[in-house]
Amino acid sequence: MVVEDDQVIRDLVEEALSDGGFESANAPSGKEAITLLKGDSKFRAVVTDIDLPGGLDGWEVARVAREIDPAMPVVYMTGTHGEEWASKGVPNSLLLAKPFALAQLVTAVSQLLNGAPPTA
Repeated sequence: MVVEDDQVIRDLVEEALSDGGFESANAPSGKEAITLLKGDSKFRAVVTDIDLPGGLDGWEVARVAREIDPAMPVVYMTGTHGEEWASKGVPNSLLLAKPFALAQLVTAVSQLLNGAPPTA
């Protein structure tokens, strides 16, 4: 699942994941992401921006995803909140600081899905 409020970034991320062999659903807000997560257990990973509209941020989306599946891979994307990752991020997650190369995102998702230890 891709959670990103910026349509251009969301489309780029989805295209990169598709090129990397991954199917993705998307949500433009934390609230919509949580609704999708609670309604469907098919998601294998969450890629989320941290700053999201509607009062629920990416930190909260990741916490809910981990309540549903404690092993759910999580990749955070942010341009401004990287310093909060150690205190607010879920364990065994990765953070990519914007701007990043889309190949980094595909590699991060692949590493987490394949059980490789995160290398921030």
